[in-house]
Amino acid sequence: MTAPAAGEVFLATEDGGRLALSVLPPLEHGGEQLPAVVLTHGWGGSRRVWSPVTDRLLRRGFPVVVHDLRGHGGSTAGSFGISAEAMTADLARVVDYAGGAPIVVGHSGGGFAALSLAAASGPGAGPVGLVLVASAAHGQDTPEKEASMMEAPLFSWALRRPALGRLLLGRMTGTALDPRLREVNRQVFAGTPPPVRAACFRSSRGMDLRAALASVRVPAAVLAGEKDQVIRPELGRELASALPDATFTPLPGAGHVLPLERPDEVVAAVLRVSGEATGQPVSGGAVKRAGVPVTGAADRPGGLGALRADLRP
Repeated sequence: MTAPAAGEVFLATEDGGRLALSVLPPLEHGGEQLPAVVLTHGWGGSRRVWSPVTDRLLRRGFPVVVHDLRGHGGSTAGSFGISAEAMTADLARVVDYAGGAPIVVGHSGGGFAALSLAAASGPGAGPVGLVLVASAAHGQDTPEKEASMMEAPLFSWALRRPALGRLLLGRMTGTALDPRLREVNRQVFAGTPPPVRAACFRSSRGMDLRAALASVRVPAAVLAGEKDQVIRPELGRELASALPDATFTPLPGAGHVLPLERPDEVVAAVLRVSGEATGQPVSGGAVKRAGVPVTGAADRPGGLGALRADLRP
């Protein structure tokens, strides 16, 4: 698989919109050819939340394609607006542009699209691996009161005030997150148009992908913050059970915004999934080059717990 040329790109969507992408070449090159990694953020976010993960992946030698969801950041909503179907079709467009066989890393709502795309792809098509970060396959029926709050003028006004906005979004993250990264989370959430935020939270009502995921035979890793108050960690455990070749890793003390809170663990999961997808097991040296501490615990044999054992001297 050949990654696209590096640069800032706008992809046209089928409904006249555009998707803003950053295509980033690796900063280091080893002897192996690594698959591209597509990063798709959660609702109310932007490409910016992936910065800590992107840097680590580039230093490890992965080409990275990171994009804004429709209606977020530099992407437009298109004439179809915000829906689960439209976001899945957008991700399919990005995956195709990335070479057709990347590892897809999806955070929160971006994970919903990644799962939907993987379930719809035939054998030998679509992502070669999945990393699902603070995501789920069902149980996302946001009450209308909460969805309406996302576009309420008073809520949007409060989000634009740094101290007040960080307070309002405090439940999204664990307690150990650097205050500067809390501010990044506030800025990207406040910068998303209020109607887009509300439409996103309405878009997952009735979603249940568990049965469809039984046919998704690609290596997968599911990460969940044990303090996540947005998507309950037990839903991540159930997601991992629905995927035939997945491991589940709970992250003590972490909340919902794992790309900012736990980038090392996200990259460790990408390394493991890449090794399984390409038949090139992860080495201790590879992890050190990525700056990834070998921590965390997986609930299944062969998960990150096994990776730690493999890397012991």
